[in-house]
Amino acid sequence: MTTRYRIKHTSRYEYDRSVSASFNEARVTPIQLPWQARLESDLQIDPATWQYRYVDYWGAEVRVFEANGAHRSLDVRSTSLVELDVSRRPQPSELSWDEAHAADVRDRYNEFLQQTPATEPPTELADLAESIAADNPPSATATLISNAVHDAMTYVVGATEVQTKAVEAWAARSGVCQDYAHLVVGALRHVGIPTRYVSGYLHPASEPVIGETTQGESHAWVEWWLGEWSAYDPTNAAPVVERHIMIGSGRDYTDVPPIKGIVAGPHRTTGLTVTVELTRLA
Repeated sequence: MTTRYRIKHTSRYEYDRSVSASFNEARVTPIQLPWQARLESDLQIDPATWQYRYVDYWGAEVRVFEANGAHRSLDVRSTSLVELDVSRRPQPSELSWDEAHAADVRDRYNEFLQQTPATEPPTELADLAESIAADNPPSATATLISNAVHDAMTYVVGATEVQTKAVEAWAARSGVCQDYAHLVVGALRHVGIPTRYVSGYLHPASEPVIGETTQGESHAWVEWWLGEWSAYDPTNAAPVVERHIMIGSGRDYTDVPPIKGIVAGPHRTTGLTVTVELTRLA
């Protein structure tokens, strides 16, 4: 079954004084995949003088733009139309540990086996991951570790920031989807399963109503490689389904931030407002 969504993502930055210019990158456009077709996309910037697009090393579409002139606010408005058919997603193999740890796998997916400062797992979680891996095959291990992180954590908006590391979120036992994803990525890499951080959108309703516009959210989940990439949402302890829309993936959040940039001139950001509207059209 196919589903179709319109996504409107709006970010507004406000500064305490006029800044002279800003140079930015936006990763808010859904990527093309065998099971995800981007039918339309548009990005409006106010103020902006020019923009161009490219596909980065990790496969995400990046829109680069400059606001070249004095301004006290910056508005970024992205609109996309996407069609999903999760039945087209390749099914992973039931690899053994020897196959998952084979030299050619380690070589090909080395970047998704190396820890980053954001994903380095705390000792307690690393030990838990090892104990789960000792008693289960790779595919079951990946799911069980994801669910263990879900069970240990409490979802608390504002408990962490984008710079928060996995060890810090684990110590607090609270965080948001980014933290759940970083913890699972680190734990799976620790036991030798190539794993990547995924950025995208999630429709909050289990059964989205056609024609109804809902306040959605930016979201993060994980994909592990066991013959094919398998997607799982540790925040919700569930497989990724037709409510998840993928923007891109990387080693951790820093490879796929929605918007990042440089602002010229002394200033302080006094306000950031982000809204995501999702409408199921079919």
